[in-house]
Amino acid sequence: MLQENILTGMFFILGLLLGHILYPLAAIVGSLTGTITAHLLNFDKDNINRGIYGFSPALVAVALIFLYSSSIAVWLLIILGSIVASIVQHIFYIKKIPAFTFPFILVVWIIVFIVNQYLNISPSSITQKDLFFWFNKLMLAPTNGFGEVIFQSNYIIGIIFFIGVLINNRAAALYGLIASFVGAVFAWFYGQNHEQIQIGLFGFNALLTAIVFSGNKKTDIFWVFLGVVITILLNNILFNLSVFNKFGGVFTFPFVAGTWITLLIQKYSLKSIH
Repeated sequence: MLQENILTGMFFILGLLLGHILYPLAAIVGSLTGTITAHLLNFDKDNINRGIYGFSPALVAVALIFLYSSSIAVWLLIILGSIVASIVQHIFYIKKIPAFTFPFILVVWIIVFIVNQYLNISPSSITQKDLFFWFNKLMLAPTNGFGEVIFQSNYIIGIIFFIGVLINNRAAALYGLIASFVGAVFAWFYGQNHEQIQIGLFGFNALLTAIVFSGNKKTDIFWVFLGVVITILLNNILFNLSVFNKFGGVFTFPFVAGTWITLLIQKYSLKSIH
């Protein structure tokens, strides 16, 4: 979640482990594959050490294990997808375009389309238990958004992910938490499915945008607000479009698109001031 902190990463692995053993395994395989690819192709060493070439491949890997039943074919797709995601990440880097999670989105969209059209791979049978069933689900929707960033709907996992971000960056964690809550509330007024709201499906894109623009300056509040509003609107519009069903869903595309739009507004508004 855009945090360069080993301990934060370990919290995410722990959270994934509580979801299912295959999730952290897939994340490590994906991240390792993307990082090895970056080394072999002599990508920027600082970016490699920061994890830039590992996070999109990790998301690709977890997404495919989340969507499809574990098999040799799926693990081969994970490795291939991780390689491609790492390369796409580098293309955006050399073009000086902030990619965020777009390489993950693009690769998974392509793989899901190909699998659904041409391959016979069974859907995943992994089920996630309600570890905090005694809590009111809607009250935990904000932290559930943190879990849904990496396809996890268990409440305790979302809380662990939130703590992981909090350890590294308190402003990012708190802005993200508020954005996730606002996303859930807006979706409720918009008339979205209550169960989908409760598990965080309408919070995770907003919280990622909030993390991008979070900071300790007073002006950061405005950019967080603007980015979150744009992302939430895009999320609610795109979420119900049937065209995305062919590609597995919208994933984090509302976050990427909302952040790109906000960055463009920020860039040109600052130019006009100067």
